[in-house]
Amino acid sequence: MLKLSRDNQDKLMLAAIWSAAATTLLFLLWVVWHILSNGLSHVSWEFITGAYTRIGEASGIWAMIVSTVYMVGLSLAFAAPIGIMTAIYLTEYAAPGSQVVKMIRFCTESLAGIPSIVYGLFGMTFFVTTLGLGFSILSGALTLAMLILPVIIRTTEEALLAVPMSYREGGYALGSSKIYTICRLVLPSALPGIVTSIILSTGRVIGESAPVFLTAGMVTQIPESVLESGRTLTVHLYKLTQELFTQHEWDQAYATATILIVLVLMLNMATKVIASRLNKSSK
Repeated sequence: MLKLSRDNQDKLMLAAIWSAAATTLLFLLWVVWHILSNGLSHVSWEFITGAYTRIGEASGIWAMIVSTVYMVGLSLAFAAPIGIMTAIYLTEYAAPGSQVVKMIRFCTESLAGIPSIVYGLFGMTFFVTTLGLGFSILSGALTLAMLILPVIIRTTEEALLAVPMSYREGGYALGSSKIYTICRLVLPSALPGIVTSIILSTGRVIGESAPVFLTAGMVTQIPESVLESGRTLTVHLYKLTQELFTQHEWDQAYATATILIVLVLMLNMATKVIASRLNKSSK
């Protein structure tokens, strides 16, 4: 059996690590290139701002963009305050290792592991039918709020735990109350991580289709209120992929996918830029 020296073993392991990283990067570039190369030429201002009637005629996606914005804003309005306050309780108030903390973390991890289609089924049963909200933006936003809640809680909790204990001790030594120390010292220091969790949750909301399809419906209209149905971009893309019979329909599907890819990439880049600027401002 061939035995390698320690230096050769290190080089072999380093090559394996670089190969894994390069493979991941290539997969991303492959997906992005495939979507953009097929859909970018079909994206136009009329396509973005136009109205949608049916495949083969006017195929604008403005109503879907507005519905997606409504869905993102409303779901974050529900999930962000609950998630941030839960993380504050876990890190600042609850006794470490207590049964309450264990129960909350078990529930959070369980929520994170549930498939999104199950959230959609629950939302359709509870929000749409039991509460009588119907297929509406509100039903979809409440369902997606539960979906992104674990992400906000865990990411915010890690950001709060990363704040040095000396910040808290310094505030208490100067006579500050606990809530004042949290609001004026701890939260500003953890703000980059909190913003990151919110932006990542935004990307998760944009990318979901099954929960939205089962709760918000798929009406191609600009909702005049949160109690009306609407079709998000991912649901629209799902609907397009069921009707790929002509080249025009393929073009519309790739163009919609291009808009989604660009939105997700912009959100990820915004996460890095905002987090870096907040880190510089907090120093």
